Amino acid sequence: MGLTTEATAHGSFEQRLEPQPSSVSEARRQVRDLLLSSDREDLLDPTLLLVSEVVTNALLHAGTVIDLSATLDDTGLRVEVGDGSPHLPSRRRYGATAGTGRGLQMLESLVDDWGVTLHGGGKTVWFHVSGQEQDPDSPLVRRDEDEATGRARESVAVQLQNVPLLLHAAWQEHAEALLREYLLASLDVDALGLQIDPIQIHAEATDAIAVLEEHIPRASVMAAPEELMTEATEPNVSAARIEVPVPATSVAHFDTLDRAIQAALDLSEEGLVLTPPTQPEVQAFRRWLCRQVVRQAAGGRPEPWTVPDDVLPPPLEPPGWDPKDVLSARDGLIAANEESQILAVSREAASLLGYPQGELVGRRIVSIIPERYRQAHVSGFTMYLLVGRRPLLDRVVVVPALRRDGTEIDIELTVRAQAVGHGREVFVAGIRAAR
Repeated sequence: MGLTTEATAHGSFEQRLEPQPSSVSEARRQVRDLLLSSDREDLLDPTLLLVSEVVTNALLHAGTVIDLSATLDDTGLRVEVGDGSPHLPSRRRYGATAGTGRGLQMLESLVDDWGVTLHGGGKTVWFHVSGQEQDPDSPLVRRDEDEATGRARESVAVQLQNVPLLLHAAWQEHAEALLREYLLASLDVDALGLQIDPIQIHAEATDAIAVLEEHIPRASVMAAPEELMTEATEPNVSAARIEVPVPATSVAHFDTLDRAIQAALDLSEEGLVLTPPTQPEVQAFRRWLCRQVVRQAAGGRPEPWTVPDDVLPPPLEPPGWDPKDVLSARDGLIAANEESQILAVSREAASLLGYPQGELVGRRIVSIIPERYRQAHVSGFTMYLLVGRRPLLDRVVVVPALRRDGTEIDIELTVRAQAVGHGREVFVAGIRAAR
């Protein structure tokens, strides 16, 4: 329900909407009524789609009251959506299978023009549609930043050291997927017994992610197979030092982000959230990232990112999977679960890597991957589980492997995913010495 409304019979309206899910349908209703009352049904489909997208983004990423206005005249319809967040919308470099990141692409494809105006209390996203055929080559993106009223906010200087850029890119996409599902699950408060404001939690968590995105360089986790072995290696995929000016009002949001992601992972383990759990390095990276901001804001010194050396529980064999085919194979085979833990190793594979046959079982795959490639492996594996990206699956590639004595050997590697029921997979890699 809107807080205030002013309207004319035809042509325009202004409304302030509360930060709650019903505001999206209320915004659509207001715009629909305006267009129908003015005989502009031709604008209905694209406009309602855009209103849903922009108001939903304001709801989820700002968590504040939303100021909606629309004006219809001879040139078409102009819609403005204002919220209390200063973060500008940005195009995310997500893959085609990602569940997010298409808002700006949709906006640019359906409107005549659009822009963003920053003001002291946040920002206003506006767009204009006329229903006329547009020149597909004409640039439509325009951002109007009101620097006079959008002055720099008080901020805390945070220094992040040894930042893994590929890991950050994979973590961000995974975190946003988790937060979306966590929001949907949390809206059913009675079912979950949660005494929280889920929209506010989502807005604070995504604010923290947006602060990081503005300052941490983007790194693609969609490298082509032939590029992985030359480009996705250390030190090319890490940044020695990144300065992040965190707005003072956003510092506490990093604690919210940390706790919300952990709560979402807990729900995932219970089957209430479908986004798959991720690997230990990704979870440790989130904890490090969030706590660096909170601790440095409190006067603590920067601590560089280091890969955790966690002791893992015994490997979990998915129900219905039998390791005997791997154990008895004459060829070199290694099987691993979705947590990247090694389940079984054939005698030939163990010998090639310099291990007794059973010694690798229970370790993680990274233990046989040279350190310079480990970030790419963890990031790529995370994105496979999240959205199905698979640049190295079902094809023969030559890669270096780390032997027990610390030496490296080039191997021909072929990895295939085997479905084993209950939505689980086992990954079986064939390996042999490269010719």
